[in-house]
Amino acid sequence: MAQDKLKLIPLGGLGEFGMNCMVLRWQDDIIVIDAGLMFPEEELLGVDIVVPDISYLTENRDKVRGILLTHGHEDHIGGLPWILSELNVPVYGTEFTLAYVEGKLEEHGLLDDADLIEIAPGERVTLGPFSVMPIRVTHSLVDCVALAIHTPVGVVLHTGDFKVDFSPPDNKPFDLHAFAELGKQGVLALLQDSTNVDRRGYTPSEKAVRPRLDEIFTQTKQKLFFSCFSSSIHRIRLAMELAHDHGRKVAVIGRSLDNSTEIAQDLGYLDPPPGLIINPGQIKDTPDHKLLIMISGTQGEPMSALSRAAVNNHKHAHIEAGDTVLLSSRVIPGNEKSIYRMIDHLERRDAEVIYDDGASGLIHVSGHGSQEELRLMINLVRPKFFIPVHGDYRHLKRHMELAAGLGVVEKTILLEDGDVLEMDKNSAAKTGKVPVERVCIDSGGTSTDVVEDLVIKDRRHLSEDGIVLPVIAINKRTGRVENAPEIVVRGMAIAEDGLIAEARQVVQRTLDASSAEEKADYGVIKEKIRNDLKRYIQKNTSRRPLIMPVILEI
Repeated sequence: MAQDKLKLIPLGGLGEFGMNCMVLRWQDDIIVIDAGLMFPEEELLGVDIVVPDISYLTENRDKVRGILLTHGHEDHIGGLPWILSELNVPVYGTEFTLAYVEGKLEEHGLLDDADLIEIAPGERVTLGPFSVMPIRVTHSLVDCVALAIHTPVGVVLHTGDFKVDFSPPDNKPFDLHAFAELGKQGVLALLQDSTNVDRRGYTPSEKAVRPRLDEIFTQTKQKLFFSCFSSSIHRIRLAMELAHDHGRKVAVIGRSLDNSTEIAQDLGYLDPPPGLIINPGQIKDTPDHKLLIMISGTQGEPMSALSRAAVNNHKHAHIEAGDTVLLSSRVIPGNEKSIYRMIDHLERRDAEVIYDDGASGLIHVSGHGSQEELRLMINLVRPKFFIPVHGDYRHLKRHMELAAGLGVVEKTILLEDGDVLEMDKNSAAKTGKVPVERVCIDSGGTSTDVVEDLVIKDRRHLSEDGIVLPVIAINKRTGRVENAPEIVVRGMAIAEDGLIAEARQVVQRTLDASSAEEKADYGVIKEKIRNDLKRYIQKNTSRRPLIMPVILEI
């Protein structure tokens, strides 16, 4: 009978922001929704990105029919290079989403082997027993969809990231009618975006920022530097329209922003008038009051164009006293230090900095629905089972409470990464767990750069307590120790002389107490030295440095 149950298994995105990845399984067929990455917390030293653990998928590789993408943000597509290098399956996404995916796969040398299949709202696609209907939703990116997945036991509706915007700048509004129709037909389970569950009311439309931005354009007398997320095509379009209205030329600086504007122009989401966009090299020949410089780096990333311009280290972007720098974005939690450090540098240049500090007016709106939009969706769809997705544990819990309070859902279920939920037409229950370790990757994002937990542990150890290298010279032929042990210490703030002299004695005593046979086995002698030295240092300094004995054969 278990064969007649639909399994839902989140591999990422439930219990953290980012790394969104949801598995649906019916018997011997699996589909995957999204394949995101997450940026690491501070304690993951030297790690660049974190991606989902796909060991469940690789163990069932012959059953995976494809990966369906809701939209093109990094937390939904960023894990694709890693996943496709392990598991080459078809990838389905809208035109704009796949344009982003192509760039990402090309960077990793995976594009030639990838099978990318375009989907469009309202056009059904079939993968084994799953029939998937994409539905247009609005978000801070363009061409985003929710997925209505028709399964043998009922419809599972995955909202992706969404807000309800009836007047978006691209005139492709949220398809409320399609959700209402689904509600009439009956929905088994709703998986809904939890990002803004803490926010009351409605999220304003993307057009709501126009009046305040127009005001800033009017007030700015010199160069205007405009920074937003490179994927915020609506915001880029609005900035270009305002630049045209105010007689300013537009220069685009920064690789990510450059790529996005190019893709958006190719696909018709941006249509700037001829002559509006100038080459960054033409900035110096254009009067300051006729310039809008669109520049990447809203989060204070160290090597971004705006961070470099803030310390006067950019070839084309020179920020001078009286210039205005507008950060039309939110402060992503965890990035506060780098953003405020960059703002300090800009203030030192006597630039006027306008950012989302609660006092600058409406210069940014979220791409995620607030409480009333979440309620609206639940009331429209009236699902039997409700499962919050996308968020930390506290967001999922609050979202569950919000859904339960409406009285239209039969059962709310809180899932975390790795949980296995089994559903049929009448019941839904957690039945187990699959392994979901975090997979940490160093720059490059290829499968060869995976950082094991042990490596991170060593890095943390080094950063906190330093390293001690006892160096011993042993005669290869006779097995005798040729001279007194040397001790090299790095990263430990200690009054070195007395401690090091005594540490040498500790190593010497260990060697003296060891047999010729033990000295000939370098593995054994290293372990004995490590243990004795560790005990001595811990007792005398209360520190636990990484101790790595080095044997020199002479």
